[in-house]
Order: sequence, then structure tokens, then C-alpha cells
Amino acid sequence: QVQLVESGGGLVQAGASLTLSCAASARTASRYAMGWFRQAPGKERELIAAITWSGGPTYYADSVKGRFTISREIAESTMYLQMNSLKPEDTAVYFCVVHNQYDSLLRNLYNFRGQGTQVTVSS
Repeated sequence: QVQLVESGGGLVQAGASLTLSCAASARTASRYAMGWFRQAPGKERELIAAITWSGGPTYYADSVKGRFTISREIAESTMYLQMNSLKPEDTAVYFCVVHNQYDSLLRNLYNFRGQGTQVTVSS
């Protein structure tokens, strides 16, 4: 069992930056691929970024490529999502997820998921 706790969400204006963090409870989480999903009201869940257990390679959805950066501190079992140039369409609940297979994560599958953190971007 891996518990995931997200933090760092909030309300910001368009163009601002936020950094989300995800802390994993189990030491074994360091062997999992990690990623971020987001879900806006009335929209499908979207995988926006993912990273392998070793810290690379990475995946970004076209909607965030060039603006968001995913990273992880393996020793601390913590993952980050640096979000720059935020847009109103980035408004969503952001979930931290893990899967023991990176390819499965890219297929929108996960073993464990956090409770989510709200990001709201005003225009």
C-alpha cells in the first residue's frame, strides 16, 4: 500500500506559477513510476505528466508541454510539478498517481492515487 499526499494547490491569476508536491508514504514507492492526472468538472481525466522511477524519461501532454516540469527526489519519495504560465484552462483537481509499470501509467492506469489538490486559475 502506498499513500500519496499532494500539496501546493491554490488560487492564482493567469500567468502565475505554482509548484505541486506529492509525498509517498512507502519507501518502496521509489521503485514506482509517478505521474500527475488532472480532472476538470465535466471533463475526462487527463494524464499531464509522468516520470520513471529513476527520474527519466518523462512524458508531457501537449496541453502542458513547455510550461510544466515534472521531477522527483527518489531518496525522499517525493515528486514535484512545476507549473508556469498558468492558464484558466489549467483549472482542475490535480492527482498524484503511481504505477509499478511506466508504460501502464502512460495508458492512464495507476496502482494508487492521492486525494487531489485543487488548482484554480483566474483570468
